[in-house]
Order: sequence, then C-alpha cells, then structure tokens
Amino acid sequence: MIGFFVFTTNYAYSQEASLATFQETAQVLVDKNRSQNVTASITLQTTSTQEIKIPSELETKIRENSRITSVIITNQQGCVLGVIDESCVLINVKRDLSDKGIIEIQESTKAVADLFIEEINQTFDTDAQFHSTFVHSNDEINRNLETSGAVSGRNTVSAVYTMPMEDTNSMYEKISAILISKVIRDSGGFYQIAKELSSEENAKVTFSIIPQNNNSLLQLKLSIDYPQAASNLTDITPLNYLGTNELKRSEYFSSGFYPLNSIFQIVILSDESIFISNIQGNIVPTKIIEGEKIPTEFNQKGWVFDPKEGKEIQGKFIFGTENSINENDLFFSLEKEEKVIPPETTLDESIIILIIIVIGGIAAAIFFLKGYKK
Repeated sequence: MIGFFVFTTNYAYSQEASLATFQETAQVLVDKNRSQNVTASITLQTTSTQEIKIPSELETKIRENSRITSVIITNQQGCVLGVIDESCVLINVKRDLSDKGIIEIQESTKAVADLFIEEINQTFDTDAQFHSTFVHSNDEINRNLETSGAVSGRNTVSAVYTMPMEDTNSMYEKISAILISKVIRDSGGFYQIAKELSSEENAKVTFSIIPQNNNSLLQLKLSIDYPQAASNLTDITPLNYLGTNELKRSEYFSSGFYPLNSIFQIVILSDESIFISNIQGNIVPTKIIEGEKIPTEFNQKGWVFDPKEGKEIQGKFIFGTENSINENDLFFSLEKEEKVIPPETTLDESIIILIIIVIGGIAAAIFFLKGYKK
C-alpha cells in the first residue's frame, strides 16, 4: 500500500489521499455460469479493536494460537455438512500432521477449540454447544460464506458449535450493537444499507475473526441472495440488489480524503465470453502496474474494469471526492462476444509488434484491487 501511494505522488491531486483502518465494501456478484443467482453483500472490516470491539484479550489469545486460522459466527444455512436449521460458531484449526486417523484429528481439533468457545459465547451473547468436527478437503466453505479465504481448505478442520437459528435482522442488530463502535453506527453509510437489508427474507450474516501477523482482520458481512435473477440479465443496475437508488459513504470518513475506504465492486461470472457496453458512469484513467490496473488519480469518481470482457468480469467503482453515487453512475449493459474467424495470412503478411514495458520498485499490493476470490 505504501508503494502504491509512492506511485500516485507522480500525479496531481487536489486533496491528499489517506488510508483508514476501517473499510466499507459493497459487492454484487452476478453468477450467469452456475447458480444463475445474484448475490449482494455489504462488508464492514477493520484491524482495529476500537472500531470493531472484540475484547483485546480474546483477539490476542486467538491470534497467538498458531493453530487457529479463523473464528466464524454465522446463520448461513448448512454452515457445514450435517448442520440443518441452526446458526453456527466455527473455530477453524490447522490440522496437526502428527495426528493419525480421524479420531485423533477430531480430538486434537476439539481440544484446541474448547479453549475458546466459552469466551466466544460470553463475548457474542451466544450459547453455542459442540456439534461435530468437519475436515475440509477444499475451499467450498470459503465460497459459501464469502469469506476472505482463511476458513477452509486442505489441512483445515472446523470445530462446529451450534445454537438455535436466529433471524438475520435480530442477529445483525445484536452483533452490531455489541461490536461496531457507536460513532460508526451513527455515521450511516454502508452500515445503514446493511441494516435495512437485514430484514429481507434471504439475508444472512457472517462475522469473521482472521488472525494475521500483528493483528486480526475483523469482518462483518451481510449478504442476500436473489435466486435465478442472473438468468437472461443484460442491463445491470447494481443498486437494485442493495435495496437503494443511492449509495452513501460513511460520515466516519468526513474528516479527510479516504478514496480506498469506500468501494463498490461488481463481479460477473459467465459460461461464455461477454463484454461491457453502454456504460453510463465515468471510467477513471488507469495504469498497468505489475499486471494490475491502478487508477492514476482518485479525485474522479468512476469505474475501473479489470477485465471488462471474457468469462469473468470485475469492476470497482471509486467515489472520488463525492460522498454518494447513484444508480445512473453504476448502470451498464452486457453483450455476448461474436466469434470472428480471421482470414488466413502468411508469415510475410503478418506484422509483429513487441512492446516491453519495464516498471520496477513499485509495490502495488492493494487489497481493493485484488478482486473476487473464488
């Protein structure tokens, strides 16, 4: 991130860009490939326990245990195989490779998780009881819960604790009241959109604690599914799926210019090549740095599409200096790519152009440009 802002100092800004630990992200996923569903979500995340207020002792205890990869609280239906109509606490543990056989793996995992469940129940006002252990062979749970990639995968075992299914509206209200600082709750923005969406029938909530080296990523996500809404969808009006015609940034950022802390993202998955057309909003200028499309300035609001054609399209919309964006800013259409058979040519008739661009010494590791992870 530091390297990225070193890069951007080569461009003229009317305001100096800053970064905050708190981030709000809205995403719409259009799956025209498999499920034919549209999934909308709002994610609030931070590494600060002052903004999402889990007890620092609990955060440290989780982070310093080398086997814990994440802790998840969710009312997603069927959080793992065998759980039906119950909410879950998943304590995800790295498998001890010295454990031999399924019984040793289960006992070892439960022994680690049992060190945390009582304190987790106290913190989140839950009464989750041990249900089972689940050995992951792939990252399917990551995809189902739309988490940041630290929930499942090979050599990960979940200790699953369950409790009576809680409706999303009351669960989101309770978790928000316990965890989200009052100043953020009072600042509107994406939090307010998520709060209103939580009463929808297909809405679900997931809270994640993902340990990192010196802190933990704390993530509250509200998601809602629209079954079969992607079928035959060609005109995209993303805010329809967020239940609003205007997306406002949180007033929490009103003290400065934080262009990367409020992001709208869209992802379109297709079984055939498509491309973006009829874009109503602005396209911001970009530069390719280490294979990533990077905006060359953040004062303008507008889209960064990378890529804008193919079987997987990703777009991010930045607010620039604006505090809100509307449905017209985000509208665009999808079209199928026509297959064109090129005429036969000989090597002598071909023109080969080789362009080598060397850009060194710039670290462009920017979380909001990394895109959707399947």
